[in-house]
Amino acid sequence: MRIRNHRDFWSGAMFLVLGVLFAVLSQSYRMGTPARMGPGFFPTMLGALLALLGAAIVWQSLGQRGREERVGAFGWRETLLVLLAIGLFAAALPRLGLVVAVALLIVVSALASHEFSWKETIASLAALLVLSTLVFVKGLELQIALWPAFPGR
Repeated sequence: MRIRNHRDFWSGAMFLVLGVLFAVLSQSYRMGTPARMGPGFFPTMLGALLALLGAAIVWQSLGQRGREERVGAFGWRETLLVLLAIGLFAAALPRLGLVVAVALLIVVSALASHEFSWKETIASLAALLVLSTLVFVKGLELQIALWPAFPGR
């Protein structure tokens, strides 16, 4: 068999490997039953579904009717910016509060986009600040500071 769509083949292979890893590694937890799920039930089922999806994508990429497509260049800059944004969020949250941490996360990760726009970034920032405050601070009542703690306050 010949690989016609390399992008689908490699993404399907990645899903397949990750799904099998999740399903195998979650076997150390108690499974339970569908009515009384144990801690291993969800990762096992999710891993199995991911592996099946990956196998289907790999199979489709080998078909005769699919369009032929190659894998493009890897976006190192974009990957590093997104990883930097996550690291900044993790470092800033306990020290600078939720508002500043989410702002850093959104702005730095938005810079990774080829279609960066300040207007869209500010709209995303506003929406995510409202949602994260409502969900984590108000809804789940997590003890997360909203603003930085200034000395003397």
